[in-house]
Amino acid sequence: MASQDNKTFSARSKSTRTMNRQGFVPADAAREAEAARTPGLLVRLAAAAIISDIIYGGHRLDECFSPLAVPSRLVGLEPRDVALTRSIVTVSVRRLGLIRHVLSELLEKGLPRQSGRLEFILIAAAAQILFLDSADHAAVDLAVRAVRHDPKTAGFAGLVNGSMRNLIRRREEFLELAELGEYDTPAWLMQRWRKHYGEETAQLISVMHMHEPTLDITVKSDPDSWAKELDGIVLPTGSVRLKSYIPVAELPGYADGEWWVQDAAASLPARLLHAQPDERVLDMCAAPGGKTAQLAQAKAHVIALDRSAERLKLLAANLERLHLRASIAVGDAATYQAAAFDAILIDAPCSATGTIRRHPDVAWTKKTGDLEALTLLQAKMLTRAASLIRPGGRLVYCTCSLEPEEGEAQISGFLRRNPDFQREPISERDGAPIEFINKDGDLRTLPCYFPNENKRLSGIDGFFAARLIRKF
Repeated sequence: MASQDNKTFSARSKSTRTMNRQGFVPADAAREAEAARTPGLLVRLAAAAIISDIIYGGHRLDECFSPLAVPSRLVGLEPRDVALTRSIVTVSVRRLGLIRHVLSELLEKGLPRQSGRLEFILIAAAAQILFLDSADHAAVDLAVRAVRHDPKTAGFAGLVNGSMRNLIRRREEFLELAELGEYDTPAWLMQRWRKHYGEETAQLISVMHMHEPTLDITVKSDPDSWAKELDGIVLPTGSVRLKSYIPVAELPGYADGEWWVQDAAASLPARLLHAQPDERVLDMCAAPGGKTAQLAQAKAHVIALDRSAERLKLLAANLERLHLRASIAVGDAATYQAAAFDAILIDAPCSATGTIRRHPDVAWTKKTGDLEALTLLQAKMLTRAASLIRPGGRLVYCTCSLEPEEGEAQISGFLRRNPDFQREPISERDGAPIEFINKDGDLRTLPCYFPNENKRLSGIDGFFAARLIRKF
């Protein structure tokens, strides 16, 4: 079958080259035109390319779908096609471990060498067959067309057709494995979570990452009223969790600036700072601005600092929509200089392993070797912040990481180096449920918190936060 497909492609390729010598369209242009005429094919090609960009290129999933993405894989796609592409990519990356296991079962000899994007076309097709509401025949047909689109993969059309049809026959068998969640967490991460949180909790975290969460929002006032208006629920932290899939910009209150999107865990660190009206407050690494908005809502004089001018443009736009004000500064938090502040919030760059529910690419783009550089940067930022706080001032340090080196250990090291600081323990009076507070009085949330029968309404990002006071 593969041999026949290869002969067919060779004949087509030769014909196209002949036309090219006669002044007709180039071979690449002819293939692109054919793809554009085949409904759904451009979506599958884009999805496979983006999966490759994430897994082997280290690109962030969100950045791949940005209008500024380089390279952009979405050229020529209508908005609804972009949405479908994103759905395929997200599920493919979220369930990548299981899908790779499935492919290893289906391909007895493994992936052929030098097979171009064959792996990513198979991953995208398997994601549709197992987890998306796609017609089986369409998923198989478009996968075959996708491999035929590229001369490097054209000879594997028969392999794709056979393996995907076999997947359909064995779907229920593989879906039973899917419920275990054990394949979708990289081994190095699972090993760490077992060590730090125990086998049971590590498994619960892994299972939670299997399910795409809905959105949490932070409201300016009256969470109960907004939960009713937006068809949501009020969480114990005061955030509103939405039930619907309606685009954010179309929801009531968005255009009026009555609320903003922010995970319930991410909303807690700014609250721990207890910013007061007219206090001078620094928000380090402020973009995209959820925490800045909280501090500005408290009527503090906020300086929003970030090294990315582009991200600060997004922050400024968010503040304008929300009718809130803050001073914006482009700069490096590790070297920033200014007059003393009453309070500082450090949302430090980190491995972001606490956000895998919302950003499944993190599990596959971050490596254990990343921690050393990140913890050094975090320590530098803490040292700089310490020099910018007045005596009696408050410092809240937080990371969206599950790794103790970026949380508990970071604060222990800071306190050893800085005897003029002490921990101010967090309590339920700060709006943090008791299960969020560890033995040292710091905040530690885990993705498996806030269980709900509806998995979309379960969970919370993994966060660490500590509140410190400068004594003298």
